[in-house]
Amino acid sequence: IARAQADSARLPYTQADIDFMTHMISHHAQAIDMSNWAPTHGASPEVQRLAARIINAQQDEIRLMQQWLADRRQPVPEAKAVKMQHEMDGMVHEMVMPGMLTDEQMQELEAAHGRDFDMLFLKHMIAHHQGAIAMAQQVADTTTNPAVQDLADAVIAGQTTEITTM
Repeated sequence: IARAQADSARLPYTQADIDFMTHMISHHAQAIDMSNWAPTHGASPEVQRLAARIINAQQDEIRLMQQWLADRRQPVPEAKAVKMQHEMDGMVHEMVMPGMLTDEQMQELEAAHGRDFDMLFLKHMIAHHQGAIAMAQQVADTTTNPAVQDLADAVIAGQTTEITTM
C-alpha cells in the first residue's frame, strides 16, 4: 500500500481509471461465467480450449485490477457480473456496459448445447470482447497512470487476438 501511495503521488490516477478497473472486473466476470459453461454444454474441443484460455487470462486480470484498487484504498468489487449504475438527480439508472450480454442472451447461451452452444458462444464472446476493447481504448486514450495503461493495452491486444481466433 505504501508503494502504491507513493506511486499514486508520482503517477496520479483519475476517477475514470477507477471506473475502468471497477467495471472491467464485472465485464470479465461475465466472460468467465460464459466460458465456464463450455465443458458442460457439449462445446467442441476448440471452443473448450478457447474458453479455458479466456478464464485463465481474465482471472489473472481480475486479481490485478482488484489489487490495484485495494492498493489505492478504493472499493474492491467481487468478481461478479453486475450492471453499471449511475446516479443522476437523486435517481439510480442502470447502464449497460459495451458488450455485456443481457439476461435473455445469457439464458439463451446457458440453454444451448453442442454446435448451437459453440455458435452462440462465439457470436456473443466476439461482441463481448469488442465491448471490452472499446472500454479499454477509451481509458487508454485518457489515462496518465502506467498501470492502467498497461492493463488497457493488454485487454486490447489479448482480446483482439482472441476475436481473430474466434
